[in-house]
Amino acid sequence: MTNVSSLLPTPASLDRPEGKRRYLLAAPAGATSGGRGLVIVLHGAGASADQVLGLSFPPSPLSLWLDIAAREQLVVIAPDAGKGGWSDCFASEARVARKDDVRFIGALIEHAIASHGVDPTRVYLIGVSRGGWMAYAAATGIPHKLAAFSVVLAGMPPPGRSKAPGTPLPALIFGCTADPLIYYHGGKPWYALGFAEPVRSIEDSVHAWRELAGLPDTPEVVRLAASEVRARTSVTRYMWGQAPDGLQVGLYRIEGAGHAEPSRLKRYPRFINWLTGLQNADLEVAEAAWEFFREKRAKLPMSG
Repeated sequence: MTNVSSLLPTPASLDRPEGKRRYLLAAPAGATSGGRGLVIVLHGAGASADQVLGLSFPPSPLSLWLDIAAREQLVVIAPDAGKGGWSDCFASEARVARKDDVRFIGALIEHAIASHGVDPTRVYLIGVSRGGWMAYAAATGIPHKLAAFSVVLAGMPPPGRSKAPGTPLPALIFGCTADPLIYYHGGKPWYALGFAEPVRSIEDSVHAWRELAGLPDTPEVVRLAASEVRARTSVTRYMWGQAPDGLQVGLYRIEGAGHAEPSRLKRYPRFINWLTGLQNADLEVAEAAWEFFREKRAKLPMSG
């Protein structure tokens, strides 16, 4: 049965120096006077725009952005990484010279502003796993185009491994303490061999953005209610910065869960949980990110 409360994404493409780049676009019908918010959703390694927006198996919990977009009159874009995956925050200069995905994301933002009624002060970015590494690269490379960003299940590169962020941005990071693929406490799994990079811990990654923002050491701490009486996972939210429309940095620390986006509504099948670890059901990752994004606005440079 089709969910009539969701937007339907349609395929589109953008010409880039490396060739035609595919993405999915979901936009409300009709015009708007004030300009719409834009959410760019970045898929993980081995996945696709179709998977992250729920059009292929296994549908990601981030596909709930289509429901949120219909409700809030947002534009959603999910680009495809294409052959070889993202040129993310671990990519060499030579790789970026061949395929610059930060510039690709920037071009998608400019196209959405020009063609789909997007408010340039309301551009938000969220990425999962390797898409989270791509989100870090974009937040570092084009911070002036973003109002806020979120990363799910991905720590930053160690200091010196890539360009350090220089412009503070509102940042919301989700990390699972039993993630077997991208370790919550940093480093990399021995069994990943050459298929993963060592990372900072999730909390060190949060600290990097909090320190850049000059936010105080003491966060607001909220323990989320458990969805099940015998739940084996739990969630605590830490938020630095008081103003929802200001500079905030947040962490959702998800105890006992693995490499799976938390969701009540979009549950991964058991055989995937066997590989990735438990999936928390105490929050909806897309809704939590939207709550964080909702009031954030970019400060555009003055013209003239």
